[in-house]
Amino acid sequence: MSFAAFQGTHCIVLGVESQIGLCLIRELAEAGVRVVAMTDRADAIGLASNKVWRRELIGPARSPAWLQRLRELGDELPQCSLITVSEVNTQWLVTHRAELGQLRPALPSPSALVTVLDKQLTLQAAAALGMAVPLTQEPASAAEALGLADGFPYPVVLKWKDPNGVAPRLNAIGVPLLKAEYVYDAAGLRAVAARYASVGAFPLVQQYCTGRGLGQFLFMHEGRAVRRFQHLRVAEWPPEGGFSSVCDTVAPDALAPLMAQSEALLKSIGWEGVAMVEYRLDEARDKAWLMEINGRFWGSFPLAYHAGAGFALCTHAAALGLPMPDLPAPSHPLRCRMMSTELKRLVRLLLQPGRIADRQFQRKPVAEVLRFITDFLRPGRRYYVWQWRDPRPWWADLRNLLKGALGR
Repeated sequence: MSFAAFQGTHCIVLGVESQIGLCLIRELAEAGVRVVAMTDRADAIGLASNKVWRRELIGPARSPAWLQRLRELGDELPQCSLITVSEVNTQWLVTHRAELGQLRPALPSPSALVTVLDKQLTLQAAAALGMAVPLTQEPASAAEALGLADGFPYPVVLKWKDPNGVAPRLNAIGVPLLKAEYVYDAAGLRAVAARYASVGAFPLVQQYCTGRGLGQFLFMHEGRAVRRFQHLRVAEWPPEGGFSSVCDTVAPDALAPLMAQSEALLKSIGWEGVAMVEYRLDEARDKAWLMEINGRFWGSFPLAYHAGAGFALCTHAAALGLPMPDLPAPSHPLRCRMMSTELKRLVRLLLQPGRIADRQFQRKPVAEVLRFITDFLRPGRRYYVWQWRDPRPWWADLRNLLKGALGR
């Protein structure tokens, strides 16, 4: 496989604090791209990678200093793309796109980004295509939520439709931002309504869906998917549902009708670039409920990197106007693990079961411990951070974990 077109090109990866940015660096550098790692955190694990061509430690985040340095790098480095990781940085860059000079950012259109960031708009777009979506109501206030208390089918999950947008309002009154909250009866919903009464907003009230997490990942280019990949979550953090701590590849030809729906959904909203279409897959009932779209690189991106899915390369090529790389089918089967999160998960399952928010979650402690141990011997297993050819990020991650534990 030749990456001659990438030789001598540059890419700024903005946001290298996690395994996502780290694996973006690795994928790009291994294809010959000169990678500039940019962050405002000195402890970012991506800075420790031996794949980085240049390091840019600049703070504070999303400041005029960031814009100035990005413009300078775009003027200095020929054929330089910009890839960002977090949604908040993507929103900021979309707003300042015209101020980036010669830099070639990989960014969606503002209208498509609005639809993806707003969970209710996403579900409405999916329902219009006939996709299965959970029953969801959008109370404008805590008072409206009270009106739902007696008529909604329980249990329900409360989710903010735009977490980034509501976070400052919650912080201002000292109320924590909860990604998902489980409510089992009308009294519970009334209690939550009282908590948010002074916020002036209320989370989406969504029907609880059984099953496990399925991610379908697509790279949309000029209105069609040029790259596809999918995985199933084996374990999640928190245990009742969140992001993958262990995930498996799914055969490329499996779930083809659902993959076609995912592509149709992204096409309908005009999405260009990488995206994760997330489902709750109930295998017993052979049904998949759409949960959301992540219009960014996702937490379990290391599995896609190890499988050779090539999403970072496609993103870089599209930003520079280069032809899409000719890539083989992603490797299968593979399993990828995030050890730090796996350990936290075991502690929760074994020692803190009362902190599991979903009462319907079924603990299987013995099976979990056996799976954790045997996975070390499993053929085709990979890790989110650890890599023999690039070991320093693992040590940096361990240092950060220890510092955090001592701080607590």
